[in-house]
Amino acid sequence: MEWSAGAVARMLGISPTTLRTWDRRYGLGPSTRQEGKHRRYNDDDLARLKRMLELTGSGVSPASAAASLAPSGDLDFGAAADRLDAAQMRRVAVGLIARHGVVHTWDAVLMPFLIELGERVSLTAAGVDVEHVASGTISDAMRVSGAAVGTPAVLLACAPDEQHSLPLDVLAAALAEKDCVSRNLGARVPAAALVSAAARLEPRVVFVWAHDRVYAEQVPLAELGVPVLVGGQGWDDVPLPDGVTRARTLTDAIETILNRI
Repeated sequence: MEWSAGAVARMLGISPTTLRTWDRRYGLGPSTRQEGKHRRYNDDDLARLKRMLELTGSGVSPASAAASLAPSGDLDFGAAADRLDAAQMRRVAVGLIARHGVVHTWDAVLMPFLIELGERVSLTAAGVDVEHVASGTISDAMRVSGAAVGTPAVLLACAPDEQHSLPLDVLAAALAEKDCVSRNLGARVPAAALVSAAARLEPRVVFVWAHDRVYAEQVPLAELGVPVLVGGQGWDDVPLPDGVTRARTLTDAIETILNRI
């Protein structure tokens, strides 16, 4: 069977506003559309929403609850993370990306999940293993979700000693969705290697990620010879020379890059 948004809201005992919010923020919207009509919720959609209510009713945050729900209505990402089931986590992440795209999946589901997990780790020191497996499988999902082919227009790199390369994998996948080819050098790229790669590849833009100022200050921005875009909180108080732009969000980075290539 299929139902309208109003009918689903009444069945679940929630407001239509909540239903729209879950659709917009977490991708928990209707799956089917009839020609000339509004989208309709099917059995799988309803099962997902019922599980969302159960989880939030038991004290789970909406972001974490949404992260634990696969597009098919099965319990997945959060539950698989607790089991350290990397294969299932990867399947769920790939499915979410295929259905909702990289940006929405990252902003609405995966990043909130990682933030909440990180806060839990900082408070209790428990869950570091889950955090590591989750980050690794999300990176894998981003890499297998598609890659543009051709000469790279964008060079992506972490600052020297910066080990958190997941943002680069997310950005590369998001750019690939726009048919923008990038080359990702990954974590801990020495300054000399970054300069050498920029000279060899001659990209239109270089993007450098740093989550700590100590790492950001090691990047030879003036030596790269092309427009540079930087991201990460490590750049918060670092003076940027002419030709270097700060991107504060994933969407900001994508739009800035696409406007320059």
